[in-house]
Amino acid sequence: MKRIISTGLPILVILTLLALWLLPPEIERRHNLVDEHEPYPVSDIAADLHKKLLVADLHTDSLLWSRDLRKESTIGHADLPRLREGNVAIQIFPAVTKSPAGQNYESNATEARDNITLLAVAQAWPTRTWMSLSERALYQSEKLHKLQEQVPEEVRVVRTSGDLQEVLGKRAQGSQQLAAILATEGSHALDGKLANIQKLYDAGYRMMGLQHFFDNKLGGSLHGTSNAGLSDFGRAAVNLMEEKSIIVDVAHSSPQVVLDTLAAASRPVVLSHTGFNGLCESPRNISDDLMKQIAAADGLIGVGFWEDAICDHTPAGIAKMIKYGISVVGEDHVALGTDFDGSVRTGIDVSELPALTDALVAEGLSEREIRKVMGENLRDFLIKWLPKS
Repeated sequence: MKRIISTGLPILVILTLLALWLLPPEIERRHNLVDEHEPYPVSDIAADLHKKLLVADLHTDSLLWSRDLRKESTIGHADLPRLREGNVAIQIFPAVTKSPAGQNYESNATEARDNITLLAVAQAWPTRTWMSLSERALYQSEKLHKLQEQVPEEVRVVRTSGDLQEVLGKRAQGSQQLAAILATEGSHALDGKLANIQKLYDAGYRMMGLQHFFDNKLGGSLHGTSNAGLSDFGRAAVNLMEEKSIIVDVAHSSPQVVLDTLAAASRPVVLSHTGFNGLCESPRNISDDLMKQIAAADGLIGVGFWEDAICDHTPAGIAKMIKYGISVVGEDHVALGTDFDGSVRTGIDVSELPALTDALVAEGLSEREIRKVMGENLRDFLIKWLPKS
């Protein structure tokens, strides 16, 4: 028996280590897909214009996965080499902390089994993250800060508007350093405690979503079961976020939460990744009327790159959605909100953003409009609303 144990234990350890090495890439390979396609044509005019653009994205979930973002990968949608190839200057990285098994856009019970617990275990995240949503957010912040320590010339974690302007100043002199900003995908990461807003702020978080796929203590999710508005706890959370100059994100929030947040907020909000329901009717999207109210309060709306939000996720389809968005809310209130690496299928990865510029030119947008939606609107929003120091 001792011989069996002594022989079997090393084998078990080897098999476990092999599973931990092989399983995470396979999980992501199945979740973050890019349609197979021939290279999209990009005209010389569009290629030259794209090189001159300041490109910025409100929402890419790369911190959720186990890939080394320093290296170009054939898995997923984004990493530092592909971000550089796409000429991205500003990237917001949300931390996903809770996502339901069998998630859908219609209805997810709060008590549904959570996928991120299994993913955290499979990817060998620290055990402190297995049962704590706030620790999952803190760990993803640590991952981004470690990336900055490893390649400081390639990425800087931005906490203030001054930080952002320093990065952009360097880029104007030829640097390719990425301005990286931390966000939360819903406020599930608060674990129901207002004190965790300060903890997450100290860890670098400068944008916070209110809901994800579940209803939570702050109020109802667009994909939950209650259709509730902003709770008293949610109002207190929004007030505290605003006191700290944390940008509030109403992506995935119920229509009533959006309305209540607009009524309670003293600063503009963003809807970081979405489509416009008037062009793509989907349970993922709120009404165009609500979009107009966000824009009327000087807010910003990020157009997503996946089919469930925009119905056509080719570059031409994304461009059509952007043009429609401009017709609804105006050119100053539309930005990119790709949802790359967010367990979605897309038509392009981040390296292929020149194809979107080409499609926007073909759609008839002016250079001014293209510059705004591709990044200048988000740049100006962040410089104005990030903490000053």
